[in-house]
Amino acid sequence: MTTEHLNGVVAPLLTPFDDAGQPHAERFVAHAQRLLTDGCTALAPFGTTGEATSLGMQERRSLLDALVDGGIAPAQLLPGTGSCSLADCVQLTRQAVEHGCAGVLLLPPFYYKGISDEGIFRFVAEVVEQVGDERLRVYLYHIPPQAVIGYSVELVGRLRDAYPQTVVGLKDSSGDWQNTAAVIQAFPGFATFSGSEISLLANLRAGGAGCITATANVNAGPLRELFDNWQNDAADEMQAAITARRELIQSKPMIPMLKHIVARHTGDPGWLRVRPPLLELAAEDAQTVLTSLAA
Repeated sequence: MTTEHLNGVVAPLLTPFDDAGQPHAERFVAHAQRLLTDGCTALAPFGTTGEATSLGMQERRSLLDALVDGGIAPAQLLPGTGSCSLADCVQLTRQAVEHGCAGVLLLPPFYYKGISDEGIFRFVAEVVEQVGDERLRVYLYHIPPQAVIGYSVELVGRLRDAYPQTVVGLKDSSGDWQNTAAVIQAFPGFATFSGSEISLLANLRAGGAGCITATANVNAGPLRELFDNWQNDAADEMQAAITARRELIQSKPMIPMLKHIVARHTGDPGWLRVRPPLLELAAEDAQTVLTSLAA
């Protein structure tokens, strides 16, 4: 069984848009560079936080090219390639492999509900087989609050057994720590990430890989400090401070709130734009969180 996998603090990159509502590659690459400097161990473009399901396939392909062309090491990239279209998923995954990315973050095919584990297994198997490249590393993206369907512990085990060198990790955004703990316990050496830093310390103590979390876009330094020092006496205090920040930020719609924080930090109001169906957050609503964070 392979032990090759990512760990640490991974940021699911926010996607900036220009005045015409198109992805802004220059802002995107600059933000990625900042986050690596701030302490992220890797970056996961095209996740929920990055509004991936609102991006076209060519937009995602072009933005990944921009990251690599902009000097971001592919070994620090974990792009989301999930799609309800098997053909699109295969093409996006193949592009990531050809770039030499560390892996891909794979949503289940989320449009149809009531799908069995067998149906999800066949979808993932088709992606692996059609890409057909031994360099491929798949990190399953379990987010039933959004996708409704997800990867059960049993299905994770089946995929891992079928493709031990390929299916190497999971991001658990279920919001259920008991599910994350069950995956960690069932599969030692599997790279199991928490989808929120609220459980980062618990994840590391249980033998997990770290967190892939939206707020790493604005709080990477403290998260990395906890990851590096989780065995220290001060770890519980560090976790409490991190949790308090997270709870402040998620008191408002997460993606537009994060964009307000980035806009404030960079002095660039262009960061405030989101793509429909999401809506911008009113300045006065954002200001209550910004004021509390500053305090």
